[in-house]
Amino acid sequence: MKNWVINKYLISEFLKSFFNVALVFAGLGLLMNLFEEINFFGKYEVGITLPLKLSFMIVPSILINMLPFVLFLSSMWTLLKLKNNRDVLSLRTFGFSNVTFLNLFSFTAFFIGIITLLAVNPITSVAAKYYEDIKGKYDLDKSHLASITSNGIWIKEKMNEDIHFIKSIEFNDDFLDGVSVYKFDKNNFLFERIEAKRADINNTDWIMEDVRVTNFSKDNVISKQFEQMTFYSNFNKAKLNSIYSNLDTISFYKLITQSNDLVDKGYNYKLLEEKKHFYLSLPFFLVLMVLLSGIFTLNTNDRRENVYYVMLSIITCVVIFYFKNFSAALGTTERIPIILSVWSPVLILFLFCSIGIMQINEK
Repeated sequence: MKNWVINKYLISEFLKSFFNVALVFAGLGLLMNLFEEINFFGKYEVGITLPLKLSFMIVPSILINMLPFVLFLSSMWTLLKLKNNRDVLSLRTFGFSNVTFLNLFSFTAFFIGIITLLAVNPITSVAAKYYEDIKGKYDLDKSHLASITSNGIWIKEKMNEDIHFIKSIEFNDDFLDGVSVYKFDKNNFLFERIEAKRADINNTDWIMEDVRVTNFSKDNVISKQFEQMTFYSNFNKAKLNSIYSNLDTISFYKLITQSNDLVDKGYNYKLLEEKKHFYLSLPFFLVLMVLLSGIFTLNTNDRRENVYYVMLSIITCVVIFYFKNFSAALGTTERIPIILSVWSPVLILFLFCSIGIMQINEK
């Protein structure tokens, strides 16, 4: 019974610290993003309501990406509080060791990770999608737009006084497959249609293959066939890839159950795999960050050394953050397998924590 009460107390202290740190991160994220949104909407008379609303929509997604560091700081905060209050020494009389504290906090962190993936992430992905849709309506270059629908990829662009509507069935690496281009003049009259089997869009000068061009006039319709032709567009591969860059709009559930459909719509398979394994590794990474905080915090009972270990732990977090990004970059550029790029930081951190836990368990 005593152990149950103590466990409940420790977990409640940990959760309090977690929510406090999360609120601090959310507040800072909201403030920084609000300035960015105000700067973006500077040319529009929308007031402060819309930027504030959009900031509230996007901050939860940012918070999920920062969750490992939120758990790290909240765990360190809790352990330092227990040490300074002499609770750690007192609880050892009830048979609590350093590893016992870490087991409790690690279990709680793993549970937070599962709840985040199954309950929080679907909501934040919808909010991020809403953010992208609303902000897209205020694009500074409204004459050039691109969007993804259930019917494929649609592009609208203005060329001098003409408007081009481009439709493609699929975006596949460097190519758009099943391309149709509809050209309208300033009077909204369809004067030309181009149909191609596929188009190489590495540059703005698209190289179309197996092309059929149909010209419309008031008197007749003329069609011509070409094996290859060049078509100029404002869009290229890099610009179209930016449509798919924010994978926070896709929930963990969709990544697991609809990955093939997302690839068919044009999403990059490697980026989808990276995001899926990021979510799968999240609960384990949270646990390791809690263990890492315990290694730095419980390594000594001398309060004078707390500042030293806190600074060292923050530097370690920065190193971990950049190492994860570097590993992810190696995966997306196919220098190493994409799965290895996501899980290798977790495995390395696991080895480090295993050695550290054995050392603090002896103290």
